[in-house]
Amino acid sequence: MTITNNNSNNGQILQQRLDREVLLHRMLNRIRQSLELPEILSATAAEIRSLLGTDRVMVYQFNADGSGKVIAESIYESRLASLKGLNFPADDIPEKARERFVKDRVRSIVDVGQERIGMSPLARAETGEPVGDDIHYRPVDPCHLTYLRAMGVNSSLVVPILHQQSLWGLIVSHNVEPRAISEDDLQLVQLVADQVSVAIAQATLLEATRAQQAREATINRVATLLHAQPTIEVQAALEATVAALSGCGGRLYIAAKHSTGGDDLDSAWELFTVGEQPTAIASAESQPLEAHPLWQQWLQRELKAHLRLDSKHPAIWPFANLYKTPHFKPFLHAFRSTSIRSMLVVPLFYRRQFLGCLTIFRQAIETETLWAGRFDSNLKQLLPRQSFEAWRERKTGQSREWTVEETQMARSLGDHFSMAIEQYLLYKEVHSLNSNLEQQVQKRTAELQQSLQFTRILKQITDQIRSTLDLTTILQTIVQQVRNLLEADRVVIYQFGKDGLGEIAVEDLRPGWESVLGVRCPGCIPLEYCNMYLKGRVRAINDIATAEISPCHQEFLATIQVKANLIVPIRMGSELWGFLIAHQCDRPRVWQETEIDLLQQLADRAAIAIGQAQLYQQSQAAAAKAQAQAVELEQAVEDLQSAQTQLIQGEKMSSLGQLVAGIAHEINNPVNFIYGNLSHASQYADDLLELQKLYQKYLPDPEPEMRELMEEIDLDFLVEDFPKMLASMKVGAERIRSIVLSLRNFSRLDQAEMKPVNIHDGIDSTLLILHHRLKSKSDRPEIHVVKEYGELPSVDCYAGQLNQVFMNILSNAIDALEQRDKDRSEKERRESPSQITIRTAIASDRAMGEKRAIIRISDNGPGIPERLRSRIFEPFFTTKDIGKGTGMGLSISYQIVVEKHGGQFDCISQPGQGTEFAIEIPVSRRLAPSHRLPKKSSPSQARFMR
Repeated sequence: MTITNNNSNNGQILQQRLDREVLLHRMLNRIRQSLELPEILSATAAEIRSLLGTDRVMVYQFNADGSGKVIAESIYESRLASLKGLNFPADDIPEKARERFVKDRVRSIVDVGQERIGMSPLARAETGEPVGDDIHYRPVDPCHLTYLRAMGVNSSLVVPILHQQSLWGLIVSHNVEPRAISEDDLQLVQLVADQVSVAIAQATLLEATRAQQAREATINRVATLLHAQPTIEVQAALEATVAALSGCGGRLYIAAKHSTGGDDLDSAWELFTVGEQPTAIASAESQPLEAHPLWQQWLQRELKAHLRLDSKHPAIWPFANLYKTPHFKPFLHAFRSTSIRSMLVVPLFYRRQFLGCLTIFRQAIETETLWAGRFDSNLKQLLPRQSFEAWRERKTGQSREWTVEETQMARSLGDHFSMAIEQYLLYKEVHSLNSNLEQQVQKRTAELQQSLQFTRILKQITDQIRSTLDLTTILQTIVQQVRNLLEADRVVIYQFGKDGLGEIAVEDLRPGWESVLGVRCPGCIPLEYCNMYLKGRVRAINDIATAEISPCHQEFLATIQVKANLIVPIRMGSELWGFLIAHQCDRPRVWQETEIDLLQQLADRAAIAIGQAQLYQQSQAAAAKAQAQAVELEQAVEDLQSAQTQLIQGEKMSSLGQLVAGIAHEINNPVNFIYGNLSHASQYADDLLELQKLYQKYLPDPEPEMRELMEEIDLDFLVEDFPKMLASMKVGAERIRSIVLSLRNFSRLDQAEMKPVNIHDGIDSTLLILHHRLKSKSDRPEIHVVKEYGELPSVDCYAGQLNQVFMNILSNAIDALEQRDKDRSEKERRESPSQITIRTAIASDRAMGEKRAIIRISDNGPGIPERLRSRIFEPFFTTKDIGKGTGMGLSISYQIVVEKHGGQFDCISQPGQGTEFAIEIPVSRRLAPSHRLPKKSSPSQARFMR
């Protein structure tokens, strides 16, 4: 490469310098316009390449280990391969060369074709004085030439970039063709490099400022959680700290405060954790890692070492790789099952008092580096690489170093945690004092409340004893109140019998436990114990497993699930009546003196109640005996009255039947005489009228006297009306005969014994007798009767008595409908006329093996309320006005149907739905076959005798 100075054309040189100044000014403006370093470096590479007219310009940044990376690049028309983002090992630029870049601020120019290198230092290494832009050439190292040729470069320029007196990076210009580099070019690039150094300082300062602001924001956020909230948010502050330090987990250990006295270490220390944690150490599983003796020894040793250094800053210990830290070897097995690789420990102090540790964990990381060419990073390079093709190197399980900024932030956060923990401990101490005071107050209050409750229960039971003499109620109240008050699982009263044995008579138990009501003691209690109980001994067994009781007694208590019990005797004078016993079934229990005293007082009151109840029971038994005798006498009187009433009613019905039969017989004879002669009278009248017609035919002109008589008697009317009168007399006689027949059927004097009869005839006879009540009246319309007769055979029955049943039911129905119609309007009567429906049917009773006749008589009246319906068959019960009913009709009817005929008599009624009486009697009461009667012909809506 040849550097020339052309002095022949000064104007051209001046113009070139002017262009360079303009270009330099523009480039510097572009650098100053931004504070973002990547943007500045990209602009620098582009402007320098444009200024020099070379094929590639790149900005190379050194790492702490001497390696470097191309972070900005500008290439002309892809004449050279891109190296941006590729890393170069430290051996590519030897350490001596890097030192000269710093001490001499040397710039190097390599001409590959002429195999020489030009060096231009800016300052002397010995004095640091500036030298100028002179370029001194010497042969270049063959390895260097091979390195550049492998890149495809024939001309290169390297200018160092310094930052705070350290080598930050290089500005490198590459050209494919040989190119001369003038002193002006070198000076121009140096000026740009100086400006880049300034830009780097500004960008670094900006980045540091932003990082500092972020750290301060994190510290403020954590401080707010620790100090500005109503409560100290330790867990949230720990989570924020772990996130700010990019940790995978963390823990805050608050050491035991021994000054509090009686608390042991396990109950005094506290531990807050976030994220991944080490496992417990086998020798101290109940303690955290920080409480382990080896950790405590290490901590004390490090703290003493830190005090010897007399540092103004609090101690902090970052560990980049735990597995390379010798004094952590005893704890490594707690971390092997985790991904934790790094750890930061911040001891927490407040006024020289150790409070605990703040520990942050980091995971092992995986690194990936993109190298310019393949090489072995573990070996030093002896020969230059022949290829710069990108090679990706991955490393797993790598540690991440803790930066100075991170340790500073951790130290600041530790100060805030220290103050917060001191406040937290003070708060806990005050809270503990308040809790102790509150517990004492609560304990005393509970004792007073319990005493008050005991007094209240004693008063309540005393009042119960005074208010009732029912022994069962009193004893049940005692066991229930005792169980609730003592919160026992079971409370029982054990009562002795006359034979000296006993059983559990009263019990109250908590749900889930087995009832022992009625259980008898096996008799394994020694006699001397009973004598001691008789003297008032109380026995409290806190644990039956360890109590000095007989094996038999112990086994018995175990079978009824008892773990502890309290036994108080109930004494009646000189006798032991029983025990009041409290059972604890879920666990052993220490019985308190107040509980024993309560049970003793309740046992005494139970004894009083038992004595009063026994006296009361004796008086009650005497009173009950006298009352029973009175009830028997009263019942006998009622039975006598009922029998008398039934006898009178039977006599009345018998007399009525005889009267009706006699009247029917007396009426029947003259009616038969009249009815028998009516046919002859009709014949005689027909003959006389025929004779009168012949007289008129053959004597058309009668005598005046005859004519006068004919006019006087109105012969024509008489001839016309006389046959009609005889026919009307015949109809009346037939009507009288049917009434007489109905009276005879109703009375049934000729059927006093049980005989097969036609039930329908009895119903029709009853309706005929009641016809006058069914007809319309001035205050109500006609009551319609609907007969729906089934095919009934002759039924074995007492016909007269059964007719009496029909009469009672139909009369009551007519009374109910008449009363209902009086209270209804004309429109209501017209829309819903009163109606009685009579249905008969035959049914088979498979269970009894017989056929039964069913008669249902229903009305659409007002119905009967349940409170009255349940009493309608009682003797002397009536709802009618005085003088309108005796209350015996339905009672006698019930006896006739149920007792005399072995049937069923039911009443079905609801208010507003009408009433139905259902009669069901056996068809045959003997083995003789029944005679089936034809069904009565009656329309479904027939009205009986309008």
